Amino acid sequence: MKTVVDHLCQLIRIPSPSAVSNRRLVDYAAGSLQALGWSTRELPYQDAGGIEKLNLIAAPPSQNIEVRDVDLVFMCHTDTVPFASDWEDALKPVFDVGLLHGCGACDVKGFLACLLSAAAQCGTFLPGLRIVLTAEEEIGCLGASRLLADDALRPRCMVIGEPTSLHPARAGKGYCLAEVTVFGKEAHSAHPGQGVSAIYQAARLIRAIEELSASLRDERHAFFDPAWTTINLGTIEGGTAKNIVPGLCRFQLEWRPVPGQSPDRVLSEVEQMIARLRKVDAEFRAEVMPLRQQPGFETPDAAALVRSLQSLTGRAAVSIPFGSEASIFASAGREIVVFGPGDMRTAHSRRECVPLAELEEAVRCLRALMSPA
Repeated sequence: MKTVVDHLCQLIRIPSPSAVSNRRLVDYAAGSLQALGWSTRELPYQDAGGIEKLNLIAAPPSQNIEVRDVDLVFMCHTDTVPFASDWEDALKPVFDVGLLHGCGACDVKGFLACLLSAAAQCGTFLPGLRIVLTAEEEIGCLGASRLLADDALRPRCMVIGEPTSLHPARAGKGYCLAEVTVFGKEAHSAHPGQGVSAIYQAARLIRAIEELSASLRDERHAFFDPAWTTINLGTIEGGTAKNIVPGLCRFQLEWRPVPGQSPDRVLSEVEQMIARLRKVDAEFRAEVMPLRQQPGFETPDAAALVRSLQSLTGRAAVSIPFGSEASIFASAGREIVVFGPGDMRTAHSRRECVPLAELEEAVRCLRALMSPA
């Protein structure tokens, strides 16, 4: 029987950035589960570039995989972010003082390895149990969104794999992204009166967004740090040459709403800002294109799934500041906990690693959740 470390080493060796097909990784996981008597169902699709992507649903022996109303789903995404070209050991598992390094080690191939090991160690399984693998989480939770849109599963409870240092995360901020385009009018820079600077106009809008960001600090959710919806203007570009009044300026706006706050809140505020600027300046023109709007999620502290994981791990429930597939499934009163080995602060970098001890502990916890009481 393969150990959790054996599984993780093999998973790390399989390249699975979002830009390529996740077929090899899904085939490995499906084959491991099928060898244990699990049934699997592929839900393939093509991404925007025509590349094959797969979601996978797996059911334990003797459970009908066609049943959509289930009690507990373990969900794990299969893609990683791209790794730097000079990270020579990205796809080579490296051991160092109780840690296993590699691309995806904690985000989230470690969790997948734990699921495969836990499944192998269980003799009987909780009725209504599923393992679900998803594609394209790192670029917008696209695979999970397809599952929800297709009504492929209706879980009552979900454990979603992300590195939380084995703390059950019962709440998380949402993730929203929009592209803002500000329009000007090009002219020779020696005659600026003949044009309208899109960059100057964008600066006015950005200043108003900064003021909104500060005001959101008054709407606090004490379970988070920082305790409010944060806003970030991550990229900006504009203009064509140093001696041309810029005719276009574009920037990306990101915000992470706390649970209970509409993901449309910041978007609506920015659209109102644009309308106010247009009233005082008829030449002001801008448009906002939403790219992603996912709300936060929050499961009550008294929920059975939260209490079970707190008891199994001996760790207090926490909140997470990063986005996850939990936001996709947060509707309909589901109990959702984000959970897994490793620390997200090492992920998306050549520092990525997972503690070996946490892998073993996670297997024990997942095995207990999979087994009937």
